[in-house]
Formats: sequence, C-alpha cells, structure tokens
Amino acid sequence: MAKRALLVGIARYETLPDLPSCVADAQALRDVLARHEDGSPNYDCRLLTFPGGPPITRDLLRAEWQRLFAGFPGDLLFYYAGHGSLEGSGGAIMTHDGTPADPGLPMNELLQLANDSAAQEVVLILDCCHSGALGGVGRRRSGRALEQTARLREGITILAATRSREEAVAEAAHGVFTELLLAALEGGAADVRGNVSAAAIYASIEQALGAWDQRPLYKSFASHLLPVRRCTPQVPDELLRRLLRLFAQETARVRLAPSYEFSHVAATPEHVAIFDAFKVYRDARLLRTVEGDDLFFAALHSHEVELTPAGRLYWRLAAQGRI
Repeated sequence: MAKRALLVGIARYETLPDLPSCVADAQALRDVLARHEDGSPNYDCRLLTFPGGPPITRDLLRAEWQRLFAGFPGDLLFYYAGHGSLEGSGGAIMTHDGTPADPGLPMNELLQLANDSAAQEVVLILDCCHSGALGGVGRRRSGRALEQTARLREGITILAATRSREEAVAEAAHGVFTELLLAALEGGAADVRGNVSAAAIYASIEQALGAWDQRPLYKSFASHLLPVRRCTPQVPDELLRRLLRLFAQETARVRLAPSYEFSHVAATPEHVAIFDAFKVYRDARLLRTVEGDDLFFAALHSHEVELTPAGRLYWRLAAQGRI
C-alpha cells in the first residue's frame, strides 16, 4: 500500500487534566481514513491511544515518528489529539509523561522528520491547543535586515486546529476541529468527482467556525492536491466524459424540447436519457438554463441550457483526456 497513517490520541496524563474525547477522535479518524467510501483501501492506519494501549511517552512517540517516516516513499499522514503547549522555542506535543515545565516533544521535531523524509506527500494534522505553532515562520538575519524563512519543504501540508496562541475546544464526543474534520472526510468537502483534498478540508472547517470560535490554520507547500479520501462522486467520470458528446464546444448551448421530459406525450427515450444526464449536471452546478427557469419548464418551453464555468472546466478536462 502506498499510503500509511499514524493516528495518536492521548486522553490521560500524569500531571495534566484528562481529555476524554481524544481517544474517540483518533479511533473515529482511523475508521474513516482506512477506507474510501466505496470500501476500497485507503491509508494503512496505525492507531496509538492511551487509555487503550501503553502510556504514550516521549520515547514511545519519538520512536513511532521515526517508524512512520523512515524510508517510506509513498504518502504519509500523522494525526494527534491531546494537549499542546506553547514555549519560547515553539509549540510542543504533550506526551503522557509531560509536565508544564517539560511538556513532551517539540512540534518542530515532527516537522523536521517530515521535511527529511522520502515521502512524496505528507499531511500533518494536529487537534490540540497552540497547534498553529507547527510549521511557523521563523526569522533569520540577512545583513542588517530580518527576512522570513518558511520551514515546509515541497509536499508538506499542515492542518492545525488553532492559531499558535489559541486553545482548542473539545465537546462530549469529539473535539470541535475533529468533528468538522470527520464531516469533511465523509463527503462534506468532496468535489464533483468525490475527491477530498486537504485544501478542501480546511475550507470546509474554516467556513463552519464563526468569528468567535477557534480559528484553524492551513499551511501547505503541496506539489499536488492529492485526495486524502475518495467519496461517492456527484457526477461519475463516465458522465463527465459524456459532456464532449452533448456539447460540441464548452460554450455551446443545447435547445431542449418537450420530448426531453419523460411525462410529456412527445417524450422520446433518447431525449429523456439526455435530460436525465442534464439533471445530474444541474445538481452538481455544472449546467444551467439560459433563461434562468427550472429545467422542467425549460424543456416544456423549448429553452436552452449551457455549461456553467465549472461545467466548462470539466468539459476541458475531458477534452484533454484528464478524466
């Protein structure tokens, strides 16, 4: 399998308050990421939780990080739910044996392992307080001026539950961020073809949170918007390729007639089949009526339909053989 994921949830700490939802967070994400919606394999997931396994100490988590990144050329994903802290040197992931003075492992250590890995694409997801400190922009002196330097290599994407100085909120069942993450992966952030990318996940979560809520962060130097998960497509690829047969050009219009509506006395099987495809395109916002009326009345009144800008994009992708 070309994709693997390490999912960590720590709900109990030696010297810190418990976080009851974190184990459920990691378990639920494992269940979603392990397979695409059609049941085919996705990530080969390794789940670490406490309780539910041995205490997740600094040494254990560091060893698991090294195991995750060592010599793997495919796609990787790391998820953490638990306590996070902010220190002068940056953020830290708090392990079971962490204390306020010595919290656990630096977030920058995780990022360095990702940067140094052979993986093609890496997605790092943190649902903890101060998670936005991961991949923060540093500063270095160049002559007399201070210039900013990014810390992400190509192929790295970060999804953080909060800004670096914010706290994450947990509810009864799941953390607020992870609850929205799960909804996005289950189809809430899927595109027309059913692909759920990290960028779409962030957009879905960001829109769901208000101005007074915690603010998620998205940092990426991704070389491709590869799907984190695939869901049932709104429009199957076969139907997207059919756009080329139904529309001679991406800007072409098709005039309907009563024969397209199955309930009309003049209906023909060929036109009804086309009309059914038009309904799918319309529901996916790839097609619209020129006069702005409903598709049903457009057929009765012999009005025209055309592709929306999104529909034209998929027409071009089909024409280029990319679908």
